[in-house]
Amino acid sequence: MAHRSRLGCLVIDCQTDDLGPATRFWAAALGVTGKVDEDGKYAVLADRKGYPKLLVQAVDHASRVHLDIETDDREAEAVRLEGLGAKVIDRVRGWIVMEAPTGHRFCIVKPQGDDFPGNAREWDE
Repeated sequence: MAHRSRLGCLVIDCQTDDLGPATRFWAAALGVTGKVDEDGKYAVLADRKGYPKLLVQAVDHASRVHLDIETDDREAEAVRLEGLGAKVIDRVRGWIVMEAPTGHRFCIVKPQGDDFPGNAREWDE
């Protein structure tokens, strides 16, 4: 059985307890609007059709940017990416945190876009 995946989200990780200033900065820098969620953990920046979703996220680790790969089969996608040299770092609330051979962290998540699978790539298992 095949599964599909694609770049779903760019996440700006910010080491902060108050996501408001970071959200205001990134929204203004990118010319979009942003709103921090009620938990204060995430802010979705207004996306434009045809672009990946963009989030600002409050984190405990050093600030960085990471990718989310959305897929209709997280386990199959993890196995595929492990075959390319990535490794599973953690499993958190339904997503899989991975690390590329280059040391970059990224997440495998369920579909985030309303149009999934849209232009997602199909992978044979």
